[in-house]
Amino acid sequence: MLIAVAHLIDYGIGQGFEAPHHTDYEGGCLIMRVTKKVKDIFAGYESDYPCTNAIIARILSTGILGGTGKMVILPVDQGFEHGPARSFAPNPAAYDPSYHPKLAIDAGLNAYATPLGMMEAIADSFAGQIPLILKVNSANSWADEKNQAITGSVDDALRLGCAAIGFTIYPGSEYCFDMMEEIREMSEEAKSVGIATVIWSYPRGGAISKAGETAMDVSAYAAHMAALLGAHIIKVKLSTDHLEQPDAKKVYEAETIDISTQAARVAHVVQSCFNGKRLVVFSGGAKKGADSVYDDARAIRDGGGNGSIIGRNTFQRPREDALAMLQKIINIYLGKE
Repeated sequence: MLIAVAHLIDYGIGQGFEAPHHTDYEGGCLIMRVTKKVKDIFAGYESDYPCTNAIIARILSTGILGGTGKMVILPVDQGFEHGPARSFAPNPAAYDPSYHPKLAIDAGLNAYATPLGMMEAIADSFAGQIPLILKVNSANSWADEKNQAITGSVDDALRLGCAAIGFTIYPGSEYCFDMMEEIREMSEEAKSVGIATVIWSYPRGGAISKAGETAMDVSAYAAHMAALLGAHIIKVKLSTDHLEQPDAKKVYEAETIDISTQAARVAHVVQSCFNGKRLVVFSGGAKKGADSVYDDARAIRDGGGNGSIIGRNTFQRPREDALAMLQKIINIYLGKE
């Protein structure tokens, strides 16, 4: 099975990056051969049309990590969530919508995710160069409600050549059931036209404390909900060893579930996503020290996670620093560091 995904230059070849070992150069295009590892992953999506599985295979076969079962995705939806200055002022070049997909391509990443307006600003220029994920709901930092507005559609994703839609749910929120119903309908429509679904599952609201938003039991529960809602790719935050729910805590202690290390906690989240039959990537969160970013990547790798979806920790740094960081993260997932 062959997938022609981009010209060599679009993956940073000649800029310090090497093409994946399973690629060929034919007719000016980089040809990705879908590996057994990738085939084994999307074999778990038994109900999907072949075109949807081809999209999943394309995401997994793109970039330097292509074919390994690991992914690094660049998400740039922070302008909606936090505002432009908080998102882009640390690196003013990032105000330009074209900055981000170029960064993702030059770094050899698997996909790029952003809301409708930024996607419309770049979709034609970067068509076919990297899988695009349209973020179809968004919030802002002023709202008191733990909810998100629908800001894009499956039709928009089709029109813009996107490989997937991305959608946030807030398990625990008073609006969580509305959000679940919205993504069920949108995901059904997306799958019917061969587009994959990525669900950001971020617990908040209700009886969940601030510490509970990243508690081990809550994180695993949130990831499992995303899998139950039909996500092809699940995005969650890395968890702590805190246990939030009294009834869940009893089970964790009685069954001696290992949550002592970040790698063990990643492994439990993966286990909670149909015993690893769904792809799980972990968010990078707010900008932090480089060593912490690399430690997170090692924990995700060692725990069997499928990779990182990392935004502010890269695009808020100068371009060369971001490229160096992304190369190191990729090398960690390749087992080189």
